[in-house]
Formats: sequence, structure tokens, C-alpha cells
Amino acid sequence: MNGPTPLQKREHFLKRVWKTVKKIIYYLFYLQLFYIVLLRWVNPPITMTQFVSWVTGHGLKRVYVDRHAISANAKLAVIASEDQVFPDHNGLDWKSIKQAMEYNKKKPGRIHGGSTISQQVAKNVFLWQGRSWLRKGLEVYFTFMIEIFWGKKRILEMYLNVAEMGEGIFGIEMAAHEYFNKPAKSLTRQEAAMIAACLPNPKRYKVKPLSAYIASKSQWVLQQMNNLQSDPDIQRVIETTVP
Repeated sequence: MNGPTPLQKREHFLKRVWKTVKKIIYYLFYLQLFYIVLLRWVNPPITMTQFVSWVTGHGLKRVYVDRHAISANAKLAVIASEDQVFPDHNGLDWKSIKQAMEYNKKKPGRIHGGSTISQQVAKNVFLWQGRSWLRKGLEVYFTFMIEIFWGKKRILEMYLNVAEMGEGIFGIEMAAHEYFNKPAKSLTRQEAAMIAACLPNPKRYKVKPLSAYIASKSQWVLQQMNNLQSDPDIQRVIETTVP
């Protein structure tokens, strides 16, 4: 009786390899899904951006705090500065994305982003810095997932805890202590606006010593905060009342 032919052996081997690959894909999918759901209540042990900052010598200073320990001023300031339609979109702001694409076509040497707060959280918590199509595709996936499983209040809380707000300074609590020697819950509107103004490039735009850019940009942020203050959707997101 003849045994399997070389072609049959090869096909059998490839089937076993594919079966193993599928199992790995399934395990990875459920593992990342579990991690996403877990972070609805638990803060990430470390993010890729924080790790890179630490190993490259830029430092890692952070203190995670609950959203009720963050002043409404800080929440309003980052919304005013980074994503004024944050309560209204599903993770992506298509109008801003279109405007950014048009700007980048006109001025290819200068990159203008259109990322929402949700996208920035997805990037900062789950991914790495960069502009590859792979990373952008994963960013969209994680953005939609956190919108589904976390909700706006948790996304904003996470943003205020993991965003870099100075060289090696991560999160609003550490930024408040570093710049103003106070906790995040005590930040004034002016102080919150100054921190929010550095977010586009916290390593370049200095809150302390105060740079000319931050001094100017923070006044714009304050004006936007005044314009957005009475919006009921924003008020629901930034409320600090302990349940």
C-alpha cells in the first residue's frame, strides 16, 4: 500500500500550519478584546509612548487619578483645545479629517492632523507613534472599540491620564504638580488652558518656563472654553460630581 505523496504531505503540512495560525489569531483577538474591556475600569500599566519616553532618556513621570479628582476646567480645556465636537462624534470627526487632508495636499511639507480625543487615546494606550497605514488602520479599530466599551467620560479620563503634557510628564495630575504645585482638581481655568495649549507638541511648547506660544495659545483656549461652557452635551461629559 502506497503512502501519501509529497504533494499530499505538503498540503497536510500547510493545513496544520493554517490551523495553528487561526488559533493564534483567535487567541490574540480575544486577548485584546479582554484588555480593552478591562481598561474600562483599570488603568494601563504602561503605554508604548511612556515606555519609549523612559528608555530614550526623556523620563517618565505620571500619576493616574480618577475623573472625579480632575477639575472640570481641565476637562473643558482639552476639549476646547483638541476636539470641540468630542461629545457628538462616534470616534472620528470626518469634517476635520477632510480639512486636514486638504491642508496636507496644499502643504505637503507640513503635516496637519485631524485626530479626535478618542483617536489620540487609542493611539496612546494601544499603539505606537507614527503615520504608517497599518498604525492608522489599527487606530480606527481601537477608536471604535473604546467608543463602544468605554464611553465618553472614560475616554476623556484616560486621555487626561496618559497624554504627554511636557517632556516625560504624562497626565494632568503630574502636569498640575510640576507646573503649578497643586493637584489637578484645583486647576484654575487659566492654568488648565496653559496645559491644554501645549498638547500639540508638549516637548516643544513649554508651559514652564512659559513660552510665547503657550501664552498666546492659552488665551485662544480660554476663549473657546467660554464659548463651549454652556453646551449641555459638554457639561454631561465634564461633570465631576461623585455618584
